[in-house]
Amino acid sequence: MGGRPVPREVLGEAVAALLFDLDGTLYTEAGAIPGAVDASDDLRRRGVPLRFVTNTTRRPRSQLVERLRGYGFAVEDHEVFGAVLATAAYLRQLGIGTVAPFVSKPALEDLAEFELAGGLAGGVPDAAPDAVLVGDLGSEWTPQLLNEAFRYVMDGAQLIALQKGRYWLAADGIELDAGPWVAALEYATDRKAVVCGKPNPAFFHGVLSSVEGAGAGAGAGTPCAMVGDDLWNDVRGGQQAGLRGWLVRTGKYREDALETSGVTPDKVIESVAELSGAG
Repeated sequence: MGGRPVPREVLGEAVAALLFDLDGTLYTEAGAIPGAVDASDDLRRRGVPLRFVTNTTRRPRSQLVERLRGYGFAVEDHEVFGAVLATAAYLRQLGIGTVAPFVSKPALEDLAEFELAGGLAGGVPDAAPDAVLVGDLGSEWTPQLLNEAFRYVMDGAQLIALQKGRYWLAADGIELDAGPWVAALEYATDRKAVVCGKPNPAFFHGVLSSVEGAGAGAGAGTPCAMVGDDLWNDVRGGQQAGLRGWLVRTGKYREDALETSGVTPDKVIESVAELSGAG
């Protein structure tokens, strides 16, 4: 074993692996994007390594895998990477023990190795936690929770954002993501949050390290591509990590955002269905 993955041609370009965003790219609240399952199956038949990456902080990996399989995608646990797992790896690297998680309760499953107190874990920490984790709580955010996180950071806890997305496509339209809440805490505390999910280059490199021979080659030799509906986290984030950034016109795609963002995707496609039989 060893060596780089064998390049495969996709949309007229040789790629070593494809990374797919989930919500808005492979599926929405309405179900799988039409043609997405067939495209995924076709890419596998052609030998293209696939990884599934998401900034969602509302579900642990086990639920993400279950949801993908429920829509018909053939995925293995080790192929799915999320912001919660990336954050856990960062906490482990720093040796952080006590964490106040402002993350939806189901996602706490992926943080079980840490001492959780305050935030959505409940209870009151005996002392200021080592870190405050901020994810997307949606309607669960309250002034009391935001103030609790603020106080922990002011008392010395490190501010860690699982992700800093601007908005996402919910069932009834676009909705604020975690980013605005992170920005509020940054402004109030005069601290800069560490972002562990996309667009952190370490996130992409960690994913590619799971593809044999591709990790160290990000941005060199045959490129890998990040496919998603988010201009900043998927496209520009992937590009800054040395990948191609391919934008889909599904999910939260907005033509006006593309025109004014200053981000230039390497490709813009109608949906991932275009990847079926391409090459």
